[in-house]
Amino acid sequence: MKRFLLPLVLAGLLLDAHFAVAQARRTSSTARKKAAKRTVKPPPPVDPTLGDDVDGDDLTVRRAAVAALGTTNGSVVVADPATGRILSFVNQKLGLKAGFTPCSTIKLVTALAALNEHIVERDTNVRLSRYVSFNLTTAIAHSNNPYFATLGNRLGFDRVTHYAQMLGLGEKAGLDISGEQPGSIATEPPKYGGVGLMTSFGEGFLVTPLELAGLLSAIANGGTLYYLQYPRSTDEIDHFTPRVKRPIEVAPSDIEDIKVGMRGAVDFGTARRAGYDATEPILGKTGTCTDFNSSSHMGWFGSFNEVGKHQLVVVVMLAAVNKSVSGPVAAGVAGAIYRNLSEQRYFAMDSPDGRPTLPQIITTTPCCPK
Repeated sequence: MKRFLLPLVLAGLLLDAHFAVAQARRTSSTARKKAAKRTVKPPPPVDPTLGDDVDGDDLTVRRAAVAALGTTNGSVVVADPATGRILSFVNQKLGLKAGFTPCSTIKLVTALAALNEHIVERDTNVRLSRYVSFNLTTAIAHSNNPYFATLGNRLGFDRVTHYAQMLGLGEKAGLDISGEQPGSIATEPPKYGGVGLMTSFGEGFLVTPLELAGLLSAIANGGTLYYLQYPRSTDEIDHFTPRVKRPIEVAPSDIEDIKVGMRGAVDFGTARRAGYDATEPILGKTGTCTDFNSSSHMGWFGSFNEVGKHQLVVVVMLAAVNKSVSGPVAAGVAGAIYRNLSEQRYFAMDSPDGRPTLPQIITTTPCCPK
């Protein structure tokens, strides 16, 4: 009997071994397929500076922005929030287009509207499920979509679009900037998702980097929406005069309240890649989504720093055909710009007599008439 059982046992062991090997192969193949799906090919390198008119740019700022952007398809706007002067504009061809979906940067509009309309206070906890609730600070910092969808539904379509228009969306941000096209504001709530989708993902809006720079400038300076101006010569810079478009009709305390959340985004939220120095804090808001009009995956970061001198607004917009870009990636680009300028003491550059030093200005035009 044992003589007959032995071959059966051996056959069983061989069969088990066969199945084990086959299972291992299937597991390995599945793991390889999953790994391949997770691997995102980098976008093809581009020259984002191609075709830019750089006359009038602050050379120090321009170099920092170009170095940080590298060969990624994107646009960078750096502006002075106290005057509306554009200090550098990288990839003007892309940045002057009629706009892209703003993704989660629209949450800044939602937050200001909800505060000013007394829908919430900064520390109001909004319960989103049985065990989950957020207040405004943590919702901005972590870019929580259900929270801002809830605020949007409470505000309603008309109030949301009113605040978007007040903050400069849907119109040209610049004054006589050649080639600038305005973005647009939704004319009705999205068919699927309604107002909540507008106020959390930006669905229905098209925003340009210049418009977002104008909005961030108004937050940074405490409530004044300036026309963005792009002086092109030393003479234009010497005679530069800020032009106010309008004050934004929100309480100064509401602006201060959203700043706390924007600081949180950099300190512990979605924009951690931007942080570099606690003595020169950065405040900002990320945005990540797909722009179905251009079939591009978008990465946004609108930001400003809080320092004694040379305060800047830095807006980074990245666009790619795959998911290699995101809001956190854009925050990293902006952080590299701030870090580069800080290392050059740009934010504290004073002459021996205590007056700010004049920046180097790029010019390709003759200085003097013959």
